[in-house]
Amino acid sequence: MKQTRRMSLVEALTNVAIGYGVAVATQLAIFPLFGLHVTLAQNLMMGAIFTVVSIVRSYALRRVFEEIRVRCTWR
Repeated sequence: MKQTRRMSLVEALTNVAIGYGVAVATQLAIFPLFGLHVTLAQNLMMGAIFTVVSIVRSYALRRVFEEIRVRCTWR
């Protein structure tokens, strides 16, 4: 069964939403080890920017692999 574009987006958004919490917590723990001191608001904003990039990347990769799967099915 083919995955729809909508479900690809839902999958990517779910993956990134869970990853966002992990990323922010990691940044809070790791940044000080490297001498980076940012406010919580700055940390959340950086996390949001990385999240948008991650959503686009995940969606694009999912669509590429879905296209590969569909083409291989027809052969």
